[in-house]
Amino acid sequence: MSSRDIEQTLLSRCAAAARGELARASDQREANVFRLASMVLRPRMPPEANRLLTVSESYFSQHPTDRVASGDVVRNGWVLSVPRLRDMLTMRLRHA
Repeated sequence: MSSRDIEQTLLSRCAAAARGELARASDQREANVFRLASMVLRPRMPPEANRLLTVSESYFSQHPTDRVASGDVVRNGWVLSVPRLRDMLTMRLRHA
């Protein structure tokens, strides 16, 4: 799978979580990306941000040591950039 395919899959999972279609992140990467996405969506889309945070916290309640700092989400290559995550996720949610 290419990095672009991985990004699209992760964005799809983020959008599903933001719409309330997922109860829990599947792994550490998803949980941390959902948490970061909740932070960047909060000013524009508070209900969706709350759902993302709830889904990520569900994962972290079982795996508390898997939480990383927001900057590490980018440094680990889980997202290319925070503005890109915000813009692409916002577009996906508004056009769903």
